[in-house]
Amino acid sequence: MNRPVPDATSDVVVVGGGAAGLSLALRLTAPGSPTVTLVEAPDGPLRPPERTWCYWDQATRGLHDTEDTADFEEAVTASWSRLRVHGRDGDAITVDPAPLRYRMVRSADFERLAHTRLARSPGVRVLRATADTVRNTADGTAEVCCTTPDGDTRLLRARHVFDSRPRRVLPPARTRLAQHFRGWFVRTDTARFDPRVADLMDFRVPQPPHGLAFGYVLPLAPDRALVEYTEFSRTPLTTDAYETALAQYTHDVLELGAFTVDAAEQGVIPMTDARFARRVGPAVHRIGTAGGATRPATGYTFAAVQRQSRAIAEALHAGRALVPPAHGRRALAMDAVLLRALDTGRIDGPDFFTGLFRRVPPHRLLRFLDGDTAPWEDWGIGLRTPVGPMLRTALELPFLPRRPHGTPRTGEGHR
Repeated sequence: MNRPVPDATSDVVVVGGGAAGLSLALRLTAPGSPTVTLVEAPDGPLRPPERTWCYWDQATRGLHDTEDTADFEEAVTASWSRLRVHGRDGDAITVDPAPLRYRMVRSADFERLAHTRLARSPGVRVLRATADTVRNTADGTAEVCCTTPDGDTRLLRARHVFDSRPRRVLPPARTRLAQHFRGWFVRTDTARFDPRVADLMDFRVPQPPHGLAFGYVLPLAPDRALVEYTEFSRTPLTTDAYETALAQYTHDVLELGAFTVDAAEQGVIPMTDARFARRVGPAVHRIGTAGGATRPATGYTFAAVQRQSRAIAEALHAGRALVPPAHGRRALAMDAVLLRALDTGRIDGPDFFTGLFRRVPPHRLLRFLDGDTAPWEDWGIGLRTPVGPMLRTALELPFLPRRPHGTPRTGEGHR
């Protein structure tokens, strides 16, 4: 075994080159920022395949303004001004959430943009290596032991380490579901899509015995789109099962006719009321999904990662190291109730979500899903849900134990 090669000390080491790691490194390129080493996995099985991230944004949003995301406008593949939900009965609800727009970012585009900018920053270096261990040291700093592609072992030392690697095991929870999906980038022989409208949830698919299922369509052109089959349930499907569901959806529901599949993507996103610790000792912190940035009830992560990265960078500039919660306590409490109600079958998932889009103004609903609504707005939205089952679930939750559980390693998925 090779002895570790001591490396230059940085103020900050960021572990992982996904959305969370790259976003934080980019925030630390401003003048006066601490020195940064970004550890990215080399090409091979440890690097995730290309993914799609989505979020909604607008010109000015107060606390959640686009200063968090406007810097990445060059990486936006497409955006939509209207959103649509299809009920199981085929009834379509189309809404205009202006001034919000729904935006799509492909991970490869985001990575190219990030690396171009990082290469221009003298205070940031990128190390292609596998992070083997991350630990706090006795003197209050941290060490990251890495293996380079040629087999050398490097020992990185830093005042602060921000680790974005997915957890191998999720924390104890009362409810554990997964948002799992497979998508095709399709190209049709004729114009089949309206590029102005994104289909967020299409419940015209067979529903599983437990949880819910829906189609998801992001048009990129009249003849091109990302078409996904998604489930909220306890256990992911096999690739063959996703393929069968997608074939049925594109043929029987969307009636696309002849088409080709240019690429595919597949992922699993945790949907759980587990408490994600953001600090692991005095000098090691978790960020991204590992640090609780994924919204439990929706799976959306990208916008929360930007807010979290910006707050970390501001704290470091002020001489402090902290990872603020990506979602407020009220939002997490409401998510816990919804997840439990879905898991127990007390509410019907398709009816629940179509009901929200029918009864709540779209701009307010999207702000609610982003945790940006006031308590009185949350109360009003709550009254438009099945009050009895939700209230019963809310009263039950405090008495349920959080149980540990093993789970497959999950990466940064879609949303």
